[in-house]
Amino acid sequence: MTTYWCERAWLPDGIADAVRIEVDGGKITSVTANAPREGTVLSGLTLPGFANGHSHAFHRALRGRTHHDRGTFWTWRERMYSLASRLEPDSYYRLARGVYAEMVLAGYTSVGEFHYLHHAPGGKPYAEPNAMGEALREAAADAGIRLTLLDACYLAGGIGIEPDEVQQRFSDGSAANWAQRVGEMREGETFRVGGAIHSVRAVPEEQLSEVDNGTPADRPLHIHLSEQRAENEQCQAAYHWTPTGLLWDNGVLDERLTAVHATHLTAGDIKWLGEARSRACFCPTTERDLGDGIGPARTLLDAGVRLSLGSDSNAVVDAFEETRALELNERLASERRGRFTAEELLAAATDHGAVGWDEVGELAPGAGADLVTVGLGSVRTAGIEPSGVVFAASGADVRNVVVAGREIVRDGAHQLIDRPETVLAKEIEALWQY
Repeated sequence: MTTYWCERAWLPDGIADAVRIEVDGGKITSVTANAPREGTVLSGLTLPGFANGHSHAFHRALRGRTHHDRGTFWTWRERMYSLASRLEPDSYYRLARGVYAEMVLAGYTSVGEFHYLHHAPGGKPYAEPNAMGEALREAAADAGIRLTLLDACYLAGGIGIEPDEVQQRFSDGSAANWAQRVGEMREGETFRVGGAIHSVRAVPEEQLSEVDNGTPADRPLHIHLSEQRAENEQCQAAYHWTPTGLLWDNGVLDERLTAVHATHLTAGDIKWLGEARSRACFCPTTERDLGDGIGPARTLLDAGVRLSLGSDSNAVVDAFEETRALELNERLASERRGRFTAEELLAAATDHGAVGWDEVGELAPGAGADLVTVGLGSVRTAGIEPSGVVFAASGADVRNVVVAGREIVRDGAHQLIDRPETVLAKEIEALWQY
């Protein structure tokens, strides 16, 4: 049994003072407000751990390297494919280890890794077919973060187009082969396996339901959906449906589905997603980095769609930046303030259910013991109301992080990996040297 005494804590019914949280076996056993000071003292505001609903860990090596020629989408895509062609299991493990450590330092306690870099160059399977996924599992374990490997089926280079040389590394040839490979992975205490349809461009219509059926019913299924207008146009031309409509027509829309980005939706798309009680995962820092646009987050929430957030390309890794961007982007698009309450923003930011950890995401008895404590005395947070932390704080204000009852960050320092910034610098430089 471990006891934490929180100066302030954001509980399900609001922020309380002097909160004692008792933890045993990776779970919270009791929460008591106005309690005597005892146990490990957490100064500042303690929140539930943040959930990173959508990540491509290897994209972290692109940060600060895609701005040439004014940084078009195609500049970014070419560099991303170049990077994908260089990675192998050992280098991916080393890179991801640093990326996941950065995430924990920024306040994330779980991550959904949208994983499509499966095979060796040319598409040849490794001797261990899931070598790349296993590298991510080991990296997350070393960094102390919960990982859901959202293993992505990726079969085509576009609608009716064969995969190119780089994309061959992503493809299993068929949904059946994909499901067989993914089925060989075994879960652990802080590791789970879900499924993903890369996009309606990368999985032919006749195989969409096979990916759905090949993902266990109690695990999440994700898809990149309507990220760019061109995707919608291509889908309409080929199938006479929007991407959302195509999923609906093939029986893939349901409560476990998360539509990542969901940027360019029709009113009908929003209605379908809401009726299905699906989720939408917004990735504001990446969506603005790529110039994708601003999705209809408030309208989706009002329609019954549950919202979550992700760091996607990891151009920025900061749980607070993603959280407030949900509101700030809405302000820009609608020319109105107050689109979300602070409580709604925190709910989206801590939706671990989107990546299959339904038991995590609140400071309450029976919940997974994931805690993030933010200092309230930095130049960013000094003088704020505690509930304003989602608008004022940054990842640099994270002081302590507990994941599944285990202290991973203490006083702003990662306890498992020494100097993650050095790890990242070394591995990223090595990847671009050849």
